[in-house]
Amino acid sequence: MGTHNYNFNEQFEFTGKAKTLSIAAIVIGIASIAYGFSDHGLHERTFANLLLMAYYFACVCMSGAFFLAVQFVAQAGWSASILRVPQAMAKTLPIAVVILIAVIGLGLYTHNLYHHWNAPGLTDPSSENYDKLIDGKSAFLNVPFFLGRQVVFLSIYSFFALLLSKLSTNEDLEGGLNSYTKSFKYSCIFLVIYGFTTPIFAFDTVMSLEAHWFSTMFGWYNFAAMWVSSLATIAVIIILLRKAGYMQWVNNSHLHNLGQFIFGFSIFWTYVWFAQFMLIYYANMPEETVYFYKRFEFYKFWFFLNLVMNFLAPVLLLMDRDNKRQENIMLGVCIIVLCGHWVDYYQMIMPGTVESHNGFGIIEIGTAIGFVGLFTFTVLSSLSKKPLIAKNHPFLQESLNHHL
Repeated sequence: MGTHNYNFNEQFEFTGKAKTLSIAAIVIGIASIAYGFSDHGLHERTFANLLLMAYYFACVCMSGAFFLAVQFVAQAGWSASILRVPQAMAKTLPIAVVILIAVIGLGLYTHNLYHHWNAPGLTDPSSENYDKLIDGKSAFLNVPFFLGRQVVFLSIYSFFALLLSKLSTNEDLEGGLNSYTKSFKYSCIFLVIYGFTTPIFAFDTVMSLEAHWFSTMFGWYNFAAMWVSSLATIAVIIILLRKAGYMQWVNNSHLHNLGQFIFGFSIFWTYVWFAQFMLIYYANMPEETVYFYKRFEFYKFWFFLNLVMNFLAPVLLLMDRDNKRQENIMLGVCIIVLCGHWVDYYQMIMPGTVESHNGFGIIEIGTAIGFVGLFTFTVLSSLSKKPLIAKNHPFLQESLNHHL
């Protein structure tokens, strides 16, 4: 083992340009949303963008908690020195949860979201709007049960996210293995719950926007997207912190590991995407092909851009070992991936809400900027509350001496 003179009490100071820009971005987002709601004809499109970004925000924070749990259950040593970043994301999850539930609730109430199954008369056999298929799903797709599932699942994720962060704080104060042992135990429980419920969460939040269509692979497709997005976010934050002079204990081997994850799970995302597409295309059943027909007809550019940004870019750029160890290349790839999964969610959500009346302008760009600002402000505020390294983590020395 080498010797190190790192400052284990180093804390991030969230001031200056970063704080100012994040607040400015939030203001831009609020102004863009207000613009969307000022025109009655843009209400549905505004709600669709709010759902897109609220879902994205929640998924990245959820996956931050998932990252922590995976590291504890795997008893991974390499990541011990970077856990403060996913912890800050996990601690932000309750804020993301409140926003997502508010968007979903208002979308249901105003019928701007989920109108495929929430419109009046769809489950009433005497109504001219009666839909036999929707009526058959009404035991699952009804407002009380739907919102109940959202609240229960997201509350459980938030509870475990905060619990794992609290145990890390206790570990800093007390030392020993007591907190780490509890983290391992609770992470095992969390991963079982998370694994069973995230597909249902994706079915509810996104797939039910088009309630006539279903795919049993959709949940894992969304899981892959949220996991890759979270990994890219962790990498971006770490690289920018290093460039600002923080976390100098993070070396190229840590970046290499994150690059391997992003590379591997981008391929997994593509595998699930292709499997879902190929099975529907090959079966050629009208009730199934309607999903991709909409995307070919009205969203063809976004459809193919999705593949370029989320498959070709990360695979080609991260295939080389040296690229995964270069800060600037990793930063560029991660930004492409994060923008790519915005495109991914865009072409998942828009056809089921605005259908052919889609657009790309002030509402889309402004809402995205606003949520990026909100994410930056909340996560970096959380990150600044305690030292940037878990100094009493039992595998810290292994992480500090991590070399591939």
